[in-house]
Amino acid sequence: MKQVSQNIYLILSLSISLVALVGSLYYSEVVGLVPCELCWYQRICMFPLPLIIVISILKEDPNVKYYTGALSLIGLTISLYQYVIQMLHTKSSFCNIASDCSSIQVQYFGFITLPLLSGFAFLLILVFSCLIKK
Repeated sequence: MKQVSQNIYLILSLSISLVALVGSLYYSEVVGLVPCELCWYQRICMFPLPLIIVISILKEDPNVKYYTGALSLIGLTISLYQYVIQMLHTKSSFCNIASDCSSIQVQYFGFITLPLLSGFAFLLILVFSCLIKK
């Protein structure tokens, strides 16, 4: 059986984080959706990932899995929390009049919301971070 190159996991993580970054900017800048406070926290975890991954590929940093794993775990936790409050239609302490974290602005197939997509991206990056054995 062929061994998978460690850079494949980084390239996959880079691709996922770039798609998430572009998707987030598309929904806020093109579609005009105003990000809530929890969305901003998820962005704080997602936006530095492409840069961290590119630098680690160029420098062959063996510790990249710790950086990407930590940011992904924090982002995953925030996105799952927001998804739960959206599905339960409850208010959070992060909600305010200007931006309601529990409101569903985009929904596909009746259950896929933006926080769920974000959580899926964070989960994949976390899994790929765990698979890096450098």
